Amino acid sequence: MSAPYALHGNVAVITLDNPPVNGLGHALRTAIVDGLAAAQDDPAVAAIVLIGAGRAFSGGADIREFNSPKAFAEPNLHTVIRAVEASTKPVIAAIHAVAMGGGLELALACHFRVAVAGAQIALPEVKLGLLPGAGGTQRLPRVVGLEAALNMIVSGTTVPSEKLAKTALFDQVIEGDLLAGALAFAKAAVDEKKPLKLVRNLKVVHPNPEAFLQFAANTVAAVARNYPAPSACVEALKAAATLPFEQGLKKERELFLMLMQTPESRALRHAFFAERAASKIPDVPEDTPPRPVKSAAIIGAGTMGGGIAMNFANAGIPVTLLEMKQEALDKGLGVIRKNYENSAKKGRLTPEKMQQRVDLIKGTLNYADIGGADIVIEAVFEDMGVKEQVFKKLDEVMKPGAILASNTSTLDVNKIAAFTKRPQDVIGTHFFSPANVMKLLEIIRGKDTAKDVLATTMKLSKTIKKTGVVSGVCDGFIGNRMLEQYLRQAMFLVEEGALPWEVDKAMEKFGWAMGPFRMSDMAGLDVGWYIRKRRYVEKPDMVYSRWIDKICEMGRFGQKTGAGVYKYEAGKRDPIPDPLVQELIVNHSKEIGVARRKITDDEIVHRCVYALVNEGAKILEEGIAARASDIDIVYLTGYGFPLYRGGPMLYADSQGLVNVIAAMKKFAKNPHGDPGFWTPAALLARLAADGKTFNPS
Repeated sequence: MSAPYALHGNVAVITLDNPPVNGLGHALRTAIVDGLAAAQDDPAVAAIVLIGAGRAFSGGADIREFNSPKAFAEPNLHTVIRAVEASTKPVIAAIHAVAMGGGLELALACHFRVAVAGAQIALPEVKLGLLPGAGGTQRLPRVVGLEAALNMIVSGTTVPSEKLAKTALFDQVIEGDLLAGALAFAKAAVDEKKPLKLVRNLKVVHPNPEAFLQFAANTVAAVARNYPAPSACVEALKAAATLPFEQGLKKERELFLMLMQTPESRALRHAFFAERAASKIPDVPEDTPPRPVKSAAIIGAGTMGGGIAMNFANAGIPVTLLEMKQEALDKGLGVIRKNYENSAKKGRLTPEKMQQRVDLIKGTLNYADIGGADIVIEAVFEDMGVKEQVFKKLDEVMKPGAILASNTSTLDVNKIAAFTKRPQDVIGTHFFSPANVMKLLEIIRGKDTAKDVLATTMKLSKTIKKTGVVSGVCDGFIGNRMLEQYLRQAMFLVEEGALPWEVDKAMEKFGWAMGPFRMSDMAGLDVGWYIRKRRYVEKPDMVYSRWIDKICEMGRFGQKTGAGVYKYEAGKRDPIPDPLVQELIVNHSKEIGVARRKITDDEIVHRCVYALVNEGAKILEEGIAARASDIDIVYLTGYGFPLYRGGPMLYADSQGLVNVIAAMKKFAKNPHGDPGFWTPAALLARLAADGKTFNPS
């Protein structure tokens, strides 16, 4: 973590060196300032080049220092930028690969900027609920124009350097070796006595900035809704267009500090770090050698199996899809091709890439054709008897060292592993439907799962662009075990007086992508019914509301049958409240002796969400999840929990765990909502008593 200083003739080269992306940590900032001072004091130096080592110019702030005193310790980034601007000798930023966030802000302070084609340029702070805090909102519009700067800053998206080549952001696009090109540019700047250009002295040029910014403010406010950062970005850009530079900088700083305190930014930063933390498994060293995965096999060509196969093909890994009947195999392969054709029609894939991916997926009816695969994933019916048959067969045919994975969503992975003579090679890989779209992958670690199998599966999750979260073995793992309690409360609420569409509306207003009953209809009510029937036998003490079983008994299983909790018009997915269901629910309440009452949105939201929290606390206590943030990531990436609230466990932290328990005690007084469930989990009670939180702040 340093900035090596070297002389190349009369040019001093300061190399930003802090792997992996030269994050601007305290040590690196100090080294840059020291290097600039040394160059200023050396009469033999006529120009200075800032260049990044390895994989980037700079990716911005060093995330390892977030939430630590080092992040803002002097010299902070503002001090570094002032040192660059104060240089009496030309400072040239030589950009390759990545210049993002603070890295781009540093480059914008330099007198000149050169870059190679393909460098990724961005100010992505909005994705953490922030805005660029070191002059990015003030300098970028001065070099790329107000409109382009607004689009980049408000979206946080990355733009390749060649798209910005004709703007004042870059003085030259270098072909060939970047350092050699930057040294030649520096020499020419000295020889030609090029005036030192400061971006801060440029004007923001736009034909009608007032009207454009008003239009942008209205548009962003409508789209961003629950996120304050995009609107604050527009406000900062307005300051760039209308105020002197120093006043604009002051406004940017005020907005940055304001956003830092918002719950939305805290939630987004929590999600950012939680996703990185989820990949770390406490007892599996990061240098554990993974097993090679160069080919895959999937058992079952249904919706789930086909979606899983697409993930491998998308990553360039050949995959064989096995079915028992030719008709089912042909149907599955046909759906996969249709999915790829739809992507090509929308311009997301070229015809060539589409065909490459289709060609990577082969079908077979014969187990012998999959024996050489490095990993096989079973995606058959959720029944232990069916799983047993499959895994006994896989144990016979798969090569030694192959990973045997089950896509079970609730069943005991240890029992599944026991069907084989190689339980160390067995693991759960719970994909979420549609598997080619949903980001979450729950990775279920059995008691005998080998560490290298776990490390390989976690690495594979990244390869196929999933967010892997490790879970221990229990009924439903992390996500579905918690979801069962969430759905039980939603069903009790309906039994007590709310209608399903009122529950959905309250949860969607809170921020869920979809309410519990819309979600159930989409997933298929028969799936939950099958699990409940198993629960009635295995857990007779577990209380369930039975009105939804009555809907299933009518053959209404959701969207796929044209009716479930809602009804649906042919060919459409829009849920329509059904008077027939309302009548069924009201009659059910009478039958069980419940006087229906008006239920507030607040009660709906907190009974459902705190049910997740209480069960999540039990999961943590049992060691099923390694950390509270893993639970949050499961719910943010797999279940539609609102990102701006950071997940159920962070939401509980934000409300205060003492207040969560007080609400639960109130819910326990209701005889219809399974009062015993609302006894606070021991971990929740302990944290609340100690004034602590699930997630460190």
